[in-house]
Amino acid sequence: MARTWPAVFGVALGVSLLPAAPAAAHNSLTGSDPRDGARVAIAPARIELRFLAKPDPATTKITVTGPDSVAALGGAPTFTGNRVRLPFKPGKAGLYIVGYRVASSDGHPVTGEVRFTLTTGTPADPSASATAPATAVPPASPSSGPAASSADASLSAVPAAEERTDSGGRGWLWALGGAVLLAALVAGLLLRRRSARG
Repeated sequence: MARTWPAVFGVALGVSLLPAAPAAAHNSLTGSDPRDGARVAIAPARIELRFLAKPDPATTKITVTGPDSVAALGGAPTFTGNRVRLPFKPGKAGLYIVGYRVASSDGHPVTGEVRFTLTTGTPADPSASATAPATAVPPASPSSGPAASSADASLSAVPAAEERTDSGGRGWLWALGGAVLLAALVAGLLLRRRSARG
């Protein structure tokens, strides 16, 4: 009986370890910087992902997107052991999502994402903006001075024309009111004269 106990113990230990073997073959994220759910006031120069096993650069895919689904990856990722560092290109304040897809040693792909919020944004890339502000027009060269001044004059004339239109409309109201008042006074005087004659 004493001889069978070690054999039984060894079989039980082996059976208990069998389910852990496939799980250990699966890679997973163990940490990140910024961490998932963090609120960051100063944008980091790079984002770091840490995995349980060393990711393969050939099969690893990582994306970084910011507000309005704008790409925020500033360059190619670098792999050092089980760490992946990503150059960060911040835009405006808001939610940033780091999506990753890595392959495990058994070939099973593992996907996930890290989310963090940038509370203070940086100016967006001017080339990515759909519309440019009116004050962002570059100064005209000396050769195009008259054209630029005429364009400025036409732009500045628009509000003045609107103001003139508004003041003209108010003048008509005043004139109409005066005419009605004058007609009422004349009618009143005529009625008094008729009543006096009668």
